[in-house]
Amino acid sequence: MTTTAVLFDVDGTLVDSNDAHAKAWVDAFAEADVEVDYAQVRRSIGMGGDKLMPAVSGVSEESAEGQRISKRRREIFKTKYLPTLKPFPGARDLVAEIKARGFTAVAASSAKGDELKPLLAVAGAESLMDAATSSDDAEESKPDPDIVHAALKRAKARPEDAVMIGDTPYDLEAARRAGVRAIVFRCGGWSDADLKGADAIYDGPADLLASFDRSPLSHAATPASPRR
Repeated sequence: MTTTAVLFDVDGTLVDSNDAHAKAWVDAFAEADVEVDYAQVRRSIGMGGDKLMPAVSGVSEESAEGQRISKRRREIFKTKYLPTLKPFPGARDLVAEIKARGFTAVAASSAKGDELKPLLAVAGAESLMDAATSSDDAEESKPDPDIVHAALKRAKARPEDAVMIGDTPYDLEAARRAGVRAIVFRCGGWSDADLKGADAIYDGPADLLASFDRSPLSHAATPASPRR
């Protein structure tokens, strides 16, 4: 099967940020005197905030309290945690290799638009992406497939011609519901059992890069010369 487009989740896939997002949520809830379980919040990272909030606290993001907590979470993340983030090994090199092989690369993230750009900068991939979609581009966040549909539109690709790369069961479900094949990474903190059903599982960007010619991405529709 020929692949023309690769859709990238970013948090937990290219950037080691899942723990930071969980801590920012816990901090924001604590400031609002809402007690939440860190482990439950951590396992909810990867779905959109509109789904995470009621799942871990019973607070709707659309409520006045929910809007305050969500806003404060963004402030805490950007000021306290974002400056500390690092890319996973091989993150930029993987995106560069995918581009060199002739694929269209599009970010397909549940992050807010104002967070996605600096996250891509941390990954060193901002200038390499052909386009980017965030939760701002979708009515429903992951695991609903809206963000994947938006990314496919930006990539001008059919579902059967694309592969999604992510790190959570929510990425996997969103891809499957959009009719897109999925590669997932363990580096986001999920087990192989959690990621069952993926087309392939790798430790992270460097592992996929090392195994590229044996991976589901081994062929592109319009291959270019591989990066040396």
